[in-house]
Amino acid sequence: MRSVRFMVLIVATALAGCMQYGGSGILARDAQPPWKQQLALPTALPAALRPAPLRTAVPVMVAEPLMAQPGVPQPLSPQAYEQLVPQPVAMEIEPSYTLDSGDRLRVVVFGQEGLSASYSVDTAGRITMPLIGAVNARGMTPAGLQLAIAAKLKNGFVREPHVAVEVEIYRPFFILGEVTLPGQYPYVPNMTVETAVAIAGGYTPRAFKRKIELSHQVNGLTERRVVSPNYPLRPGDTVHIAERWF
Repeated sequence: MRSVRFMVLIVATALAGCMQYGGSGILARDAQPPWKQQLALPTALPAALRPAPLRTAVPVMVAEPLMAQPGVPQPLSPQAYEQLVPQPVAMEIEPSYTLDSGDRLRVVVFGQEGLSASYSVDTAGRITMPLIGAVNARGMTPAGLQLAIAAKLKNGFVREPHVAVEVEIYRPFFILGEVTLPGQYPYVPNMTVETAVAIAGGYTPRAFKRKIELSHQVNGLTERRVVSPNYPLRPGDTVHIAERWF
């Protein structure tokens, strides 16, 4: 309380002095009212009273999360891409195809145009080539026949023979019994019994579809079995469709 009274006393004394002795301040005795005076602002303010400089706001780019939009393709994640990439699948390798009568082969002897030609396996199971004559083919694979031909050519005809053998036309298959057009037909790879029936014009009204007999030659012996329509067919096989009684 004493400090407040002391400050009021000092201010009153200063005002009285200014009014008595004059001065150039706003509180001088001969000074005009404040609202008529031109206040002179200081040219320089102390550092503590200077306003801070204006800072320009810099836009900041914020990454927005990707949202799936209908009709717009979206990039695939690594996990989804791996699921779409086909993985290697172990394929079951069929037994090697053995040659027999009715097969037509393409034999190529590199560098020997006179020996390269198409040869048919005759009823005796052999092919006949220039220079070396008859070569047994029945029961052999194409790779085995290559070695047999090369061995004969190397015996005084060609110094270093290189032979390639491939099946040009497979021997036909046969279909009998209750089909529209029974008979002999050319074999097509990956055939089934049902495919053979379709080639023969389909079943007759008397066909017993649950009893399909398949005959297959194995090492000179005939093997017979009852099979389903989706059973695989091989060259030289005979399909017999039984007849139903009612």
